Amino acid sequence: MTKQLTQPNKPNALQQLVFFILSALTLMVIFSLLRYALFKYNADLIGDTPTSTFIEAFCNGLRFDAKVTAFIMIPIGLTFLCSKVMALRTLQLIWLTLAACVGIFLGVLELDFYHEFHQRLNSLVFQYVREDPRTVLSMIWNGYPVVKYMIAWIIITAIVFLIFKLIDRITKKNTNKQYPYYVQLVIFILCVAIIVLAGRGTLRQGSPLRWGDAYTTDSPFANQLGLNGTLSLIDAARNVSSRSTVWKATMPDEEAEKIVRSMIVLPNETLVETDKAVIRRDTLVDKNKTLPVKNVVVILMESFAGRYVGALGNPSNITPNFDRLAKEGLLFTQFFSNGTHTHQGMFATMACFPNLPAFETLMQEPEGNNKFSGLPQLLSIRDMSDVYVYNGDFAWDNQMGFFSNQGMTSFVGRNDYVNPVFSDSTWGVSDQDMFTRGNEELNKLEASGKPFYALLQSLSNHTPYALPKDLPVEPVTDQGSQNEHLTAMRYSDWALGQFFEKAKKSPYYKDTIFIVVGDHGFGNPIQLTDMDLFRFNVPLLIIAPGIQEKFGATSSTVGTQVDIVPTIMGRLGGDVRQQCWGRDLLNLPAGDKGFGIIKPSSSDQTIAILSGNEILIRPNEKDVKLYHYQVGANPTATIIDDKQEADNLKQKMEAYVQMATKSLLDNTAGAEAAQTDK
Repeated sequence: MTKQLTQPNKPNALQQLVFFILSALTLMVIFSLLRYALFKYNADLIGDTPTSTFIEAFCNGLRFDAKVTAFIMIPIGLTFLCSKVMALRTLQLIWLTLAACVGIFLGVLELDFYHEFHQRLNSLVFQYVREDPRTVLSMIWNGYPVVKYMIAWIIITAIVFLIFKLIDRITKKNTNKQYPYYVQLVIFILCVAIIVLAGRGTLRQGSPLRWGDAYTTDSPFANQLGLNGTLSLIDAARNVSSRSTVWKATMPDEEAEKIVRSMIVLPNETLVETDKAVIRRDTLVDKNKTLPVKNVVVILMESFAGRYVGALGNPSNITPNFDRLAKEGLLFTQFFSNGTHTHQGMFATMACFPNLPAFETLMQEPEGNNKFSGLPQLLSIRDMSDVYVYNGDFAWDNQMGFFSNQGMTSFVGRNDYVNPVFSDSTWGVSDQDMFTRGNEELNKLEASGKPFYALLQSLSNHTPYALPKDLPVEPVTDQGSQNEHLTAMRYSDWALGQFFEKAKKSPYYKDTIFIVVGDHGFGNPIQLTDMDLFRFNVPLLIIAPGIQEKFGATSSTVGTQVDIVPTIMGRLGGDVRQQCWGRDLLNLPAGDKGFGIIKPSSSDQTIAILSGNEILIRPNEKDVKLYHYQVGANPTATIIDDKQEADNLKQKMEAYVQMATKSLLDNTAGAEAAQTDK
């Protein structure tokens, strides 16, 4: 008796078509469920947005999901060209499961990424990855429920695999019916048409589906939900590798140069070397507006969001020490960071250079090796000593390399502390350790007899929050998902208060101008304008002898971090040659309400210009929007229909970015002409 061998079922062309369609629909369902998970996880951003807006966002999302699905389905579509390949279902199942596995992983990753940055996955992912991987992994492990997420990811992936197996089984029923090759060819052409149509995402002529096509509502959260995180990350990777996001000129350089000079150069300043640099100028400092100081201390506070500062209108008592200090100095009530990442806060504040498209990680780029007209360059030539005190590792963001090149010589980082009160395995020592060491270093510099400048940078208010076990402050418990973040902010505020208590007892205090500023804000349930303005709104406090007598206790002048260096130089006295891309906020012409150019970190090419209480936002590939806004205790944002004003601000913003980019690429951003090899 012979043993009969059974042949495995081989799908015919129609069965393979059903497999193709059901697999594609499964992927679409997965992406929609991931979008729903993102929606629920960030439900505090819904506010009073109507349900219909989010339905529209989910419908928009189907187009972006279809685009990703189309690319995944290309190998399955190609199987119609060969019956033998069509029969290799195991390989097809492996491919579909792997693709779904990656999409699910990115979807889980995006839950907290969006909660932190209010952006879908973008070039920030690559920025973190190319930094110190050990630190990044430690931050993720200690800051988020990684094990829970990994288990969920594995379980969901296993369920998806079983679904694909089920689809495979029901589309391989016993049949001997096979179709002529031309039928397979027709089906192949049909699949190609489906893939191309879904991949383009639109029937219009010209450009295919763009991220701007998701921006169809007035809700920033809903618009972001319409995107697909996997697709956003792929687009970011392409832009990072190609540098395609470098700002393209929108007007002749001569016209842009004229506009920029009218925006920045003040009456007490004279342009020099106009054939070599855009805004290199000599500043004749008004002696009546100087202060009796010789030292400079800049304190850059991690994630010190203006939205939660009591002195700016928040009633939650998160920053009692800063609020008390604000009564002793000059507080700017409408101040903004140039970017939404510490990296941008550092070079904007100290190097006086704006955050530009394609150069969001300037300190790590080749152009970061240029000389900038910042505080180190301007004060080093005055023979002032310096120190940079930081909780963490100076290799992060290439801080030591960048600031050494700019002229700083003394650095105190995480490995230089002895017996710290608390040391976090991810970032380093706590803020109270940093501020204690900072005061010690400033006392040493004072004892040397030379004037000095210093940068003290905090870090505890960053995931995973380097806080001592026994907190010296009450934890925040009434702010929902923000509780942990705001507890860290309250702790940082306490450490800042401890520093000033010691500083006031030190001999250097009476001769020093202190600048306290946030490096950036962070997301909260109120997304003010399409720019999510609270991620930029930070306090700026200047404390110095005689500051209130000459300039008052508060100022509503709009400014950004690039205005800090010229404002400091105007208080020190002495004539200055500089090329800061900001202005002295305490020496503006009468009636000047101030302006600033801001841009999110990452590959997001949205740019905005603030002018007084107006903000013009220019999303990439979309029309501009002009708002009247108000930050503080009663934040508002109202769209303005004023084409003339919108065109005026748009022209200024584009000219500023165009010439700043040219200055960077030409290496002419320093106070002196760049040296070139002959």
